[in-house]
Amino acid sequence: MAAHTNVDTSSNMPGHLETATLDGKNKVLGFWLFLGAETVLFACLFGTFLALRNQTMGGPTGQELFDLRLVAVATVILLTSSLTSVLAMHAMNQLKKGAMQFWLGVTVLLGLAFLVLEIYEFIHYVHEGHTFMSSAFGSSFYALVGTHGAHVTFGIVWISTLMLQAARRGINTETAPKLFVSSLYWHFIDVVWVFIFSLVYLLGKVG
Repeated sequence: MAAHTNVDTSSNMPGHLETATLDGKNKVLGFWLFLGAETVLFACLFGTFLALRNQTMGGPTGQELFDLRLVAVATVILLTSSLTSVLAMHAMNQLKKGAMQFWLGVTVLLGLAFLVLEIYEFIHYVHEGHTFMSSAFGSSFYALVGTHGAHVTFGIVWISTLMLQAARRGINTETAPKLFVSSLYWHFIDVVWVFIFSLVYLLGKVG
């Protein structure tokens, strides 16, 4: 059974705890492979959306629906959460548990704010007649953006669970790799959103 080492901030120098053990290195490598599969999934969703985005069946178009101000606010919130995630990992490797928990908490709150704006956006679109079943455009839009939203929701739950685990067990070579890969996951969904903002909203607004 692989042993893990509790970190004592008074006697250990800070370092990259996520890869301090072979088990940690394997977890990080395995997660990169998982993100490769996730990239393929989103590439398929992007390709489908771009092929169908003009198939509105007489319903509202992206140019008529999209409010770039709202989406820009959501984008700033999500990108800021990526920064707070970086700060959390920096605090983790500096063995600062309190600071790490604070920045992870901010990351979760920003993720929740993003989801609230996305839900508000979806409700508005449904009232405008843009639903999952209204057209091929609607189906591909909700499949892509909704899948991303589901990933954000999962990320919030995952990070929150790891925060509870870190509160009980502290920063050690068992918890650090889990926290680190959750941060990688969060950065990934932020990068995906940049593509959604560009290829769905900006491209849709210009027609």
